[in-house]
Amino acid sequence: MRSLLRRVIRDAEQTALLVTHSALDALVLADRVVVLDAGRIVEQGTTREVLTKPRTPFTARIAGLDLVPGTACHAGLRTGDGTLVSGLFEETLADGEPAVAVFPPSAVSVFRDEPKGSPRNVLRVTLAAIEPRGDTVRLRAAPPTDGPAWLDGLAADVTLAAAAELAVEPGAELWFAVKATEVAVHPAAS
Repeated sequence: MRSLLRRVIRDAEQTALLVTHSALDALVLADRVVVLDAGRIVEQGTTREVLTKPRTPFTARIAGLDLVPGTACHAGLRTGDGTLVSGLFEETLADGEPAVAVFPPSAVSVFRDEPKGSPRNVLRVTLAAIEPRGDTVRLRAAPPTDGPAWLDGLAADVTLAAAAELAVEPGAELWFAVKATEVAVHPAAS
């Protein structure tokens, strides 16, 4: 039905307005999207661009991605509290330009103890929630007592076995690690 509706609308060269909270509906039915947050337009553009390169935390959450706000720097992004988030630039950004670092929860590794090794982005978090998702579990972070607010809501997807091995429970202190190659840095919403 959705593909038939989409084809009919395109063939008739008509415009239709669809209001949805579903990223899947937007992806399947829309060529362009406008994202509203608290009644304000926060993003707009092609569906693919908005859902793969969100520029606000609200849009990232809809798209199922993690987003860290800050400013561009030579190695990636610097948060307001001075934390460096290493990543790859998808377009040229000047040092100090408002930017966001975006990565999928599936790219986040979770540890009980601070990990050593190659991941450039190692973040101490407090576990806020555990969300079952079929064969995986989404671990939702909150900032530790002395941590920055931007950690709130970051997510990591782990297998059921990994969650059991970690013996995770809300309130536990964990470490999220993300390789720089998994982090895309692009301009923030203006």
